[in-house]
Amino acid sequence: MATLKLEIVTPEAKIYSEDVDMVTLPGVEGEMGIYPMHVPLMTQVKAGEVSVRKGGQDYFLAVGEGFVEITGSKVAIMTDMAIKADDIDEARAEEARKRAEARLGEKLNEEETATVQAALMHSLAQLHVKRRTRR
Repeated sequence: MATLKLEIVTPEAKIYSEDVDMVTLPGVEGEMGIYPMHVPLMTQVKAGEVSVRKGGQDYFLAVGEGFVEITGSKVAIMTDMAIKADDIDEARAEEARKRAEARLGEKLNEEETATVQAALMHSLAQLHVKRRTRR
């Protein structure tokens, strides 16, 4: 069976680099499923969940906003945040969500609002992934 090379990188590090069977990611126009031999594509990724199918098992990661480049044999995601489900601290993510929601109630300029909204989306993505894997 053909596979894809999935690489997920952040400004800090390469978070994931493995051959996988399928990737599902949160594109700006909706969820995208990518199999080997996918048509080449470059698009934006929004904060959310990346699902990886490898050897009949599913693995999950929380990602922030970024870009993805897809070729027939590779998926490269460049994002501002990527955390494997097992590495997510649910209590910290919940606390970050509450702080961000409280800050949105304050009077903020456009730049501060964008920063707080990004932090909120990061925490919500982490909570979604962590709670999914707990089921």
